[in-house]
This record gives sequence, C-alpha cells and structure tokens, in this order.
Amino acid sequence: MTRENKGFKFDWIIILLFLLLVGFGWVNITAASASGDINSYLDFSKPYGKQLLFILCSFFIIVIVLSLESKFYERFSSIIYLISIIALLGLFLFGKNVNGATSWYGLGSLTIQPSEFAKVGTALALAKFLSDLQTNFSTLKDQIRAIAIISLPAILIIMQNDTGSTLVYTTFIFIFIREGLPLNYILIAIGALLLSVLSLKFSAMPITIITICIVILHYFFIRKKKYQQLKYLTIVAFTFILTFGATFFYNSVLKTHQQNRISLWLRLEKNPDKLQKMKRTFAYNLIESEKAISSGQITGKGFRKGTRTTGKFVPEQHTDYIFTTVGEEWGFLGSALVVIIYVCLIVRIVILAELQKTQFARIYGYSVAAILFFHFTINIGMVMGLIPTIGIPLPFFSYGGSGLWAFTLLLFIFVKLDSNRINEW
Repeated sequence: MTRENKGFKFDWIIILLFLLLVGFGWVNITAASASGDINSYLDFSKPYGKQLLFILCSFFIIVIVLSLESKFYERFSSIIYLISIIALLGLFLFGKNVNGATSWYGLGSLTIQPSEFAKVGTALALAKFLSDLQTNFSTLKDQIRAIAIISLPAILIIMQNDTGSTLVYTTFIFIFIREGLPLNYILIAIGALLLSVLSLKFSAMPITIITICIVILHYFFIRKKKYQQLKYLTIVAFTFILTFGATFFYNSVLKTHQQNRISLWLRLEKNPDKLQKMKRTFAYNLIESEKAISSGQITGKGFRKGTRTTGKFVPEQHTDYIFTTVGEEWGFLGSALVVIIYVCLIVRIVILAELQKTQFARIYGYSVAAILFFHFTINIGMVMGLIPTIGIPLPFFSYGGSGLWAFTLLLFIFVKLDSNRINEW
C-alpha cells in the first residue's frame, strides 16, 4: 500500500449501511408523498424530488468531511460548538415558527433546523472536554462541566418549544456511563423516572407513602451502618419533591397536547367515553399508523400499493411517521430488515469506537451511536404506540434536508476519525 492511496481507506460496512438506509428511505418517501402517476422522480416540487436533491447534497457533505484532516474536528470542536449555540440563539430573533416550534431559519422555500446540527457540535465538544488531559471525570466539578456542555443547547431548544429535539440530549448519559460515571447516578436517574411515572399513574400520595414505608423498613432492618439518618431523610425529602413535583409539572407546566399524549400513553383517563374522544382527537396519527403497520402483515402490499399510504390516512407520513409506510408496503419482513440494518449500524459504530486509538474518537463514536439509537428506538416506538408521541425523525430515512445533512455529518465525521485506525502503517 502506498502513501498516496492509504488515506482513502474507510470502513465500507458503515458506508454501505448508510447507503441502504438512505436509498430505502427515499423509496418510502416516494410512496408516502406521491399521488397518482409519477411523471418524473426529479420533480423538485414534490417531497420525493426534494429529498433526492437533499441526498445529492449529502454526498457533497461526505466529500468535504472526508477530505479534511481528522485533527481538524478535534482542534476546532469548541468553535463548532460555539457556532451551533449562536445559531440556536439566533432563532429567538430570526426563527420561523412551524407547528408551534420556533426551530427553523427560513431561506426562501428552504428551511434549516439548527437543533439538528447542534447535536454534532455538542458531540464534538463533549468528546474534546472528556478527552482533555486536564479533565478528571471522577470529580464532581468536571461532571458538572460535562453536564453543562449538553445542557446549554438543550435549554435553548426547549425554550423554542421543541421537546423532541431536547430529549435527544439525554442520550449523552451513555457516554458518561462509558467514561466512568458512578453507578449510583444511574440508579438515581432510573428511580426518579420510575417515581415520576408511577406518581402520574397512581397519584402522588400513595406512591409517596409506599416509598417512605420501604425506606423506613430498610432503615430499621437492612442498613449496614449505625448512623445514616441524614441519608434516609434525604431520600424521603427527594421522594416528596419528585412525586408531587411530577404531578405539578404535568398539571401546571405541560401544555394541553403534551398532557394528552402522556395521558393516552399511561391510560390516565378512566372514563371510556372521554378516552375514546381523546383518541379520536389527539391520537389520530397513532391510530392510523398502527392500522397501516398491521395491514402490511408478513410481506406487505408492495410499492405504492398500500391503501392507507396512498389514501393519505396518516398525516405527514413521509416525515416522522415514515416507518408506517415500511410496515404497510413491505410488511413484517421489510420492517424487520430496516430494524436489522439500524442495529447493525449502531453495533458497528460501538465496535469501532472501542477500537479507536484516541479517547476523543472513542467518545465521539459513542455519541454517534447513542444519538442514532435514541432516534431509532423512539421513532419506531412512537409509531407503534409503545411510547408517547415525540416528534423526532428516523435517521437517514425521514424526509427533510436538515435531518439528513446533520446525521450525515455526524456519521461521516466518525468515519473520518476511524480512518486513522484503518490507515495506520
């Protein structure tokens, strides 16, 4: 192998999986957005034509990303992060409101969503900070700094009423776990989530009483140290704050449509008539997506032969609900194939992340895997009714330029970082 061609070796498994997802995604976008006969797939007034143009632009992004030196991304990670924060701040002045969220810049007929690109900047900044020789992640000070890096863009995005994009930032907890975050933190987070859900499902008071009884029993019969009163009092206070705080947040902070989504998910409404009315009013997309997926059965109805897809029963099916098209037209086999491709891609990234020679590349690789995993599981879980409706796209699959370009950028920066390992002498 000569020096001239060694720089062009990349992990072609990741690239192949990327091409499969993008290509099959475009096929399903075409099925979901076309009406009647298609005169030209290059009709840029239609979503499938626009998406094809977005895909071509993504190849241009790939060329630029792979042509830059790997050190560029580490050296300028802080600047990239700063630019992404400035772009988010600019939305408060120049943002375009779409569906109640001020998350887009309008550039003629094109809209750009900075929150998609902010994930890339955050992943790079976090990898740079955690890999710095002066960072000691076992200390509380550096743990707080790491949390601040991911919290700043998340706060700006939630202020723009884009809950789905905000929740993506919780995935960085996987990176913290890999880099040695104490297990107690994880257990506290799981406990807090469980208490919050249970307090909404069964009301705060009984859950608080049951939890305090468990704490008292543990104190008198299981504790190993004699003097731990302060620890147990802290747990009791934390339980009070969390259970009643979750109820207050649900009733007084969340907007009506957000309450209804959680209510339908947890089956909080006891009156059957009101429940059915809520489903018809607030869960129309979910009901229709479930019908579309189930109607595909094993092998599906075939390309552009899905009656619920061609009949436009699922609103905006080519965006967040694109997986319903897969379920109806390609059936269980096609849906399983898509899931397998995503799992292979994520597992491949994790495997390669562990093989990296630098901590920066490893942490960034885990960030990529975590973000893709969150989008993949939440989106598919949403359209199947397993979790509340959260508006986030299926990576490389859903319609949209910002999402496709940001995910392409996110993935191929890692491909470039991994090329250092492949091209070693």
